[in-house]
Amino acid sequence: MRIAHLADAHLGFRQFQRLDAEGVNRREMDVALAFRHAVDQVIERKPDAIVIAGDLFHTVRPTNRAIIEAFTQLSRLRHELPGAPVVLVAGNHDTPRSLEAGSILKLMTSLGVDVVDDAERRLDYPFLGLSVLAVPHTALLGERPAAGWHPDPGARYNLLVMHPEIAGLFPEVMDYGGARVDAADLRSGDWDYVALGHYHVVAEVAPKAWYAGSLEYTSPNLWGESVQERQLEHARLNLWGEWRREMRAGLTKGWLLADLEAGTVERVALPAGRRIVDLAWLDAAGMTAPELDAAIAARVAAVPGGIAEAVVRLVVENVPRSLGHALDHAALRVHKAAALHFQLDLRRPDPYRRTVASGAPPSRRPRLADVVAEFLGRRPLDADLDRERFVTLGREALDAVERAAQEEGA
Repeated sequence: MRIAHLADAHLGFRQFQRLDAEGVNRREMDVALAFRHAVDQVIERKPDAIVIAGDLFHTVRPTNRAIIEAFTQLSRLRHELPGAPVVLVAGNHDTPRSLEAGSILKLMTSLGVDVVDDAERRLDYPFLGLSVLAVPHTALLGERPAAGWHPDPGARYNLLVMHPEIAGLFPEVMDYGGARVDAADLRSGDWDYVALGHYHVVAEVAPKAWYAGSLEYTSPNLWGESVQERQLEHARLNLWGEWRREMRAGLTKGWLLADLEAGTVERVALPAGRRIVDLAWLDAAGMTAPELDAAIAARVAAVPGGIAEAVVRLVVENVPRSLGHALDHAALRVHKAAALHFQLDLRRPDPYRRTVASGAPPSRRPRLADVVAEFLGRRPLDADLDRERFVTLGREALDAVERAAQEEGA
């Protein structure tokens, strides 16, 4: 019994306001291509069943293009693998705030896809000896079973599918709006496999319980996502030869093929998509503008294959406002034109010092982000909210605004 486990396609995702010749957002097309490649691979592998563990769409009201893409590719799955059931569970991005609004996912039932978008539901496939307990995002927000989730003792194989945020498991924010679940509540030992969606990096969170990861880079924290992938891949190098080969090739996105009889999980890597390039950080302390211009140019020039059509970030620390304004912005515009997106992340010295007009000695002026962080650190919160994460999000939001203001000249 082999299960294809996909999640977080996020069809309709848009970013960077760069369009192709047909007027389609370039990142939206990247996401659509990743989903097509995943469907191609699933059809080639011929699993016994397919589960999509949430966030098929990026929004509850996706564009016509995104709907057509989903409908077309799921239709292909049903046509090419008619004996393999397809289970589609709603994630937080698929779920409207009001149940009266209805879910676009129900459209896929006309293809024979088993859609679970409101209450949890057990789906039985006697011809496979398979029972699937599907728990959508809405069910996780409501009252949960007092005794937890349990398999069907009469089925040969039991599968649990849901779209949660496992509490306290990952330090980086991959996506917002998830419903928290404790890893222990999964009771993964009772199931043949637990298929999870929401976290955008492939990861085993408990024995036989896996996040499949997203099919493309669509999280709010793109750079944290890529860092987490590198860290997790490094940890796996001594375990799976496949991961070693994928790391050399730069492949990180994919889906999972779980063999319930053998108890194995294979990661199927997608073809290489758009390059995500996070350059080594620079420290501008003591640099002049020409020196920093040269250092930035050297970092860009050292990228294998160049930065053309890539998504690129370069973080530069200790950049006073005056230094940021004095940079060669014409050269920066060249980098921005070459890449699909070039983010020069200029970070002010910390602490920031100023000299008062009276001639008094330099005094420390708290950064706005620090003032806000101090306020958020003492603000009353609901008991289940992570204060450290709450403060970090507030600080990051203000830092992003400040960096954007610095880059206006570019």
